Amino acid sequence: MITVTRTFTLEDARKTLPLVIQIVHDILSTGNELKYYAENNTGTALEDRRVDELISRFKSYMQELEEIGCYYKDSDFSSGLVDFPATIDGKEVFICWKYGDSDIIHYHDIDVGYAGRKLIPNQYYLNN
Repeated sequence: MITVTRTFTLEDARKTLPLVIQIVHDILSTGNELKYYAENNTGTALEDRRVDELISRFKSYMQELEEIGCYYKDSDFSSGLVDFPATIDGKEVFICWKYGDSDIIHYHDIDVGYAGRKLIPNQYYLNN
């Protein structure tokens, strides 16, 4: 269960995007290295220390996103999905962004997820 600490406007989310991009890059890089060790771990002490270090880094990156007020939603480190709590048309939703996208243009209902994303209505671009 996510505890929403902040609600974003589209403009707010866009302002955080440069920092979010860097953090998600670090999450993807660290997550993929963790996946490599999970698949190829021979159990050496050196590997174990590296995995512990990677887990610590991963946790700090996730905490950075949560301090911004957004949430990482990609459990297999393949697409770098991030949700920003927002309100659109009076309804609580998540503005969503995917690593590699140059802008934030989608949102989805809280209970639907990325597969149910829709384009952010034009009036939200005009007001931001």
